[in-house]
Amino acid sequence: MTRRILRTGLQLGSIVAFVLLLLFFLDNRLDVLPTSIHNHLPQHHPGFVVTDITVSTCSTLNIFSSCKLDQEKWQRVEKDLFLGKGFMSKAYLHVQRKKEEELLPSDKVVMDVKISRADPSASETKNENFKWESKPAGLWVKKSSKRHTSDSAQAITAVDVLFGPDAADPRANWQVMDLHLLLGYPAGAEDARLTFRRGSAGKTPNATPRVRKEGKFKIMQAADLHLSTGLGKCRDELPAGHNGGKCDADPRTLEFVERVIDEEKPDLVVLSGDQIVGEGHSPDAQTALFKIAALLAQKKIPYATIFGNHDDEDNLPRSAQMDLLADLPYSHSRAGPPDVAGIGNYFVEVLGRGTTHHSALTLYFLDSHSNSPDERQFRGYDWIKPTQISWFHQTAQSLKKKHKEYTHIHMDLAFMHIPLPEIRNPDGFKDIVGNWSEPPTAPGFNSGFKDALVEEGVVLVGFGHDHVNDYCLPGSNAETKQPALWMCYGGGAGFGGYGRRDWYHRRIRFYDIDMNEARITTYKRLEWGTEKRIDEQTIVDAGKVIVKSQ
Repeated sequence: MTRRILRTGLQLGSIVAFVLLLLFFLDNRLDVLPTSIHNHLPQHHPGFVVTDITVSTCSTLNIFSSCKLDQEKWQRVEKDLFLGKGFMSKAYLHVQRKKEEELLPSDKVVMDVKISRADPSASETKNENFKWESKPAGLWVKKSSKRHTSDSAQAITAVDVLFGPDAADPRANWQVMDLHLLLGYPAGAEDARLTFRRGSAGKTPNATPRVRKEGKFKIMQAADLHLSTGLGKCRDELPAGHNGGKCDADPRTLEFVERVIDEEKPDLVVLSGDQIVGEGHSPDAQTALFKIAALLAQKKIPYATIFGNHDDEDNLPRSAQMDLLADLPYSHSRAGPPDVAGIGNYFVEVLGRGTTHHSALTLYFLDSHSNSPDERQFRGYDWIKPTQISWFHQTAQSLKKKHKEYTHIHMDLAFMHIPLPEIRNPDGFKDIVGNWSEPPTAPGFNSGFKDALVEEGVVLVGFGHDHVNDYCLPGSNAETKQPALWMCYGGGAGFGGYGRRDWYHRRIRFYDIDMNEARITTYKRLEWGTEKRIDEQTIVDAGKVIVKSQ
């Protein structure tokens, strides 16, 4: 009896499996299942698919010319393909997208795009299910009439525009086209390149910062990259005449960053402001920002970002940039609380080694804003606001109890772009390591944030901003006047920002942290001249700030 029941069950199971496979097979070809069922099939990725792409151009001299298509059908990518360089003309990319469940039998899904002056189908085997359609600007769109091609991982689901020959896209499943749109670009305009995503957006890759198994953790601070839209122009580059006098700023900057990443193997990168050159040289800030983000995503290195005074000078405010950064692979960048002044006040916990969930290091990031809001009384740059100081105190206090559960000495570090006023060394400390080569452009008003850092036990704060200053200097406890934390400049890394032609090579600062001893050693690496570490010094030991003169 038992055998008969078992045999019957196996037979019924086989029949059900066969029927399901048959329905699955037929649905992919004949659309036999209802949408509600089809949308839950394993290979299905819900969301939008692209059904058409085109380019429109318009002239300010022609009143009948328009760069706006039917807004009920088309979405315009809000980037002038001429980046505002066209004297009397503009051009825009337009995209049609539909939710998969809203696709009509007459809709066709875009499966591929190419830039070419010739019909791409001439070099392909003929397939009745796919057809190339010609669009303006040398754009060809390959569409499929086959049922449920929207389920394919090859279906194009999103389209964007970046600019310049070095454009890169860090987003998962996105690809920048090698050839730019074939437009009559005005003088000085960077060429526009399509970037598109195939299939589902998927899960954004990330990695939790964690102390390595040997108890070490290394932070790389890349300060003042000054990246452009396009290749960028070098400023004050050394050595003079290198590469025949040809110097493209961004490729050389990123080659330097990549080299020291490969050699130093940092566990976390801090982008400490002025990632973007601004001043009109980054008309598409997204293109500039994506270059460094793409490199870090390729290297699979977690990173955190704060803004400098140049980052939002062109087309994207800080809030829009942070929206982009927050969703990028390996980015731990966050906007922070909306009721706290600025964009980018947040913290990142570095976990202890192994599988522990306890924090070994807490890294605080703060927005140091831009120019002074009161140039008459306090010339120069802005300062840390009371709401930021309150947020910092409250956050630090709320974390202390949890941090005591760490089996070793927990340490706190902080990063901001514009330095604190105490970087001018009002206490007269002699323990200065590195170059003090320009007057520090710290705020004229002192809001007391250095004292807040000391009060909460932060042992190190890193700055950017002043490119040819790269020194470390102790900051004092307000009551004891003894050294209580270290303040360190990163030194300018990017060739798009100023330097000094007489001696200053671009540089990047590292913090090598040994959690076994609660010890922090810092040093810099140069882009040219030596492959050795320079100005290496131990600044924290047993979790305490140390100076040689003590």
